[in-house]
Amino acid sequence: MLDFLLWISPQWQISLSIVGLLVMLVCSALVSGSEIAYFSLSPNDLERLEQEEQSNSRRVLWLLTQPEKLLATILISNNFINIAIVLLAEIVIRQIIPEESTLIWAASLQESFAFLQSYQAESIGTVVYFSITVIGITAMLVLFGEVTPKVYATLNSIRLARIMSFALSLLMQVFAGLSNLLVNWSHWMEKRLASKQSSVGLTSKQEIDEAIELTVSQEEDSEQDLDILKRIIKFPEVSVRQVMQARVDVIGLNDSADYAEVLATIKDAGYSRFPVYEKDADNVIGILYVKDLLMHRYEAAEFNWQDLIRTNVLFIPESKKINDLLNDFQRERLHMAVVVDEYGGTSGIVTLEDVLEEIIGEIQDEFDDEPDVVYQKIDDLNYVFEGKTLLNDVCRIIGIDTDSFDTIKGESESLGGLFLERLGRMPKKDREMLLEGFRFKVLEISQRRIERILITLLRTGED
Repeated sequence: MLDFLLWISPQWQISLSIVGLLVMLVCSALVSGSEIAYFSLSPNDLERLEQEEQSNSRRVLWLLTQPEKLLATILISNNFINIAIVLLAEIVIRQIIPEESTLIWAASLQESFAFLQSYQAESIGTVVYFSITVIGITAMLVLFGEVTPKVYATLNSIRLARIMSFALSLLMQVFAGLSNLLVNWSHWMEKRLASKQSSVGLTSKQEIDEAIELTVSQEEDSEQDLDILKRIIKFPEVSVRQVMQARVDVIGLNDSADYAEVLATIKDAGYSRFPVYEKDADNVIGILYVKDLLMHRYEAAEFNWQDLIRTNVLFIPESKKINDLLNDFQRERLHMAVVVDEYGGTSGIVTLEDVLEEIIGEIQDEFDDEPDVVYQKIDDLNYVFEGKTLLNDVCRIIGIDTDSFDTIKGESESLGGLFLERLGRMPKKDREMLLEGFRFKVLEISQRRIERILITLLRTGED
């Protein structure tokens, strides 16, 4: 086509080049917008397309079944179109700005700027022409080939996806070889990078563990020190969700309760701090410190204890790492935080003690009537835990690595949650499950959750 344009008369050259340039800009806009249109479709949009009987809707869904090939096809097509735009734009600009004009501009620049007089007018003209071409083509591609179509595609994703479904289906077949090559190469790069990163991380972690064991295990009574050092290494990887007290086990105070009820709750629970909520636990408004009540022990039931509530509450997401939380506790001078889920509801609470226990183990003070983790050790291979027990605590008590359940736990952090995650429904009593060298057996259930589970560590070869 370019040879044909160069062969015909200059008047037809510029006319056909402008027409071809406009066509290519439209194609570039449609293809660029398709990337946003297809990959911004929401689940509701996809459900809407599935319910429609139109052929273009079915083509859209088919294209989305192979997103990598679709993206590769869009990128390849867009590159070819942009190359055509550059070539056609260069022909148009050359016709609009002949060489004589650039020489005149070069002479004017030499007259205005003395330092340019040492350069040839042809060289300066070439630089001027090149600058105009680059700036003009770049502005045209960015404005008409990227920004405008992508803004439109964001607002009209379904409509543009339908319009481009046939063209992209055809282009996917035309560029099948190139797109497959591009997809396979990207997969190869991903595997190489992933294997390199994982091997480096694994090796360094193993080397640290081995170095700790070689250094500390030579000393007497080194088992506790060894355990603490290993926990310090894993400390930055632990999330708040793994150590928090779940919402169902949190004892809070309703701000509408009278003083007698508050004192009774405090006496029964034995804690030093209580979250205070308005109406329900999702609306925590402050923390009540028991020490603030010492001067008001004998007040009447009508005493306005709400004036003692401290409103500087630290709210944190479940995904926050406990090393970052420790910094927050130090900075804010707090010992308790309220954990919220992605919707802003209360998931539970976490205290400074919970964080420190991840390093030094369970802390029992003189006011603790019973350990935080209730369990029964039958023998070295069999343990009975409450269903709400966190997996980290289970690992510590059994004496296994805290990441032993990582491959099977999914999104769960408690023992009962793991069982429900794998089974997919509420189990019946005595239901058993074999997972990664462990046998789990449900000993007791309630209407809403698993109460007690027996864990058996399977010996090698046992099933």
